[in-house]
Amino acid sequence: MPHPGRVAVIGLDSATPQLLFDRFAEDMPVLGALRQRSLWGPMRSVDPPITMPAWSCMMSGRTPGELGVYGFRDRSSYDYGPMAFATSRSIKAPRIWDEMTAAGRDSVVLGVPGTYPTTPIQGAMVSCFLAPSTRAQYTSPPGLRDELEKLTGGYALDVENFRSPELARVSQQIFDMSEQRFQVARHLATTQDWDFLSFVDMGPDRLHHGFWKYCDPDHPRYEPGNPYENLFRDYYRGLDRHIGEFLECLPDDTSVMVVSDHGAQPMVGGLFINEWLRQEGLLVLAKEPGGPTPMAKAEVDWKRTTAWAEGGYYGRIFLNVEGREPQGIVPAGEYEDTLDRIAGALERMDDDTGQPLGTRALRPDELYPEVNGIAPDLLVYVGNLRWRALATLGMEKGLFTTENDTGPDHANHADTGILMLSHPGVTPGPARDLSLYDVAPALREMLGLPGGGRLPH
Repeated sequence: MPHPGRVAVIGLDSATPQLLFDRFAEDMPVLGALRQRSLWGPMRSVDPPITMPAWSCMMSGRTPGELGVYGFRDRSSYDYGPMAFATSRSIKAPRIWDEMTAAGRDSVVLGVPGTYPTTPIQGAMVSCFLAPSTRAQYTSPPGLRDELEKLTGGYALDVENFRSPELARVSQQIFDMSEQRFQVARHLATTQDWDFLSFVDMGPDRLHHGFWKYCDPDHPRYEPGNPYENLFRDYYRGLDRHIGEFLECLPDDTSVMVVSDHGAQPMVGGLFINEWLRQEGLLVLAKEPGGPTPMAKAEVDWKRTTAWAEGGYYGRIFLNVEGREPQGIVPAGEYEDTLDRIAGALERMDDDTGQPLGTRALRPDELYPEVNGIAPDLLVYVGNLRWRALATLGMEKGLFTTENDTGPDHANHADTGILMLSHPGVTPGPARDLSLYDVAPALREMLGLPGGGRLPH
């Protein structure tokens, strides 16, 4: 018999309220019908709104600062070496499936970012795209891997090289991966015992990064009549069918949550943030790069360097602090003033047309109740995330570019995702002020776990 607290979570990485609730609402009748019987609305993500750690924040109720995870890679020591990839071992706080296991109850976890390597739970776990390949042990129990490989004819952890000019291949792989992810979700939902099921489809995220400029007339590089103009609509129609097929296989008394970790928006371009630091006299190189050079391979004169940056969807600035870094030069007594000076300069910065860029420079101790691990000294949202932060040095195009330094990418993350919840304890209708941090307490409440809180309203 199903447990009265049975809950299924459909995770859609990067699902954006402007697309699901507005632009494609009429193309998604299944989601529309679910919305009619759900509490729903835009949901504020975490800072930074990045897949890793956002899903783990959602499933633990902890901030990135409390988890000590600030992105896909983090500093593991105060030296100048390369950053280390965040994995499941980086997450020390229990997530909902860990709490279910402690309570002696079954969970199914499929593709939730931050679950590689898999950890033993009561139930079944299929790892996320961080697994290096399907040759790795990506399931728990181990025997589940052969079952899934047979079911799918070859399980897809992710879209291969989704930042690629091979648009036909990438688009087909995105469609295929989403179809397969829902196939596996249906299989696990009907063959495994569970009270809690959570899975994540990475398809929307890969679609947005690879094809936003082709589908959004508001993108600065949109070209009317291009061959991929209707790709978003076609994808979301298919996604709606997949959601419908999944809902049909659930017991009638299952509470359903549809959620995303962050949203998406057009990416205007990129700022070479280390080149900006050089221009400001804050980063000094011992040798000029012979061409485009990753920060990790640059020859830095650390004894003359005040700060350096790592790039990505957002920028991370680290100060070279005396007594903290091996060759630190910023005295502890000047730390605050130095941060304020850099943050102020970034926030006053204009774009390449002379218009205010609208950058936000945030301090971890102001964002989080607790700061663990080695956090950036500043989190930098270039153009409030409309621009990507590019760490590459040795570029000859000035500080700004319309391209990404790690391959074609036309979208950046936005700080608002979605939440829909169909449950007897909530009143259907639109909701305001939803937060990603509402999810874990709500799940605990619905599942009867300790630490439950008021359901979103």
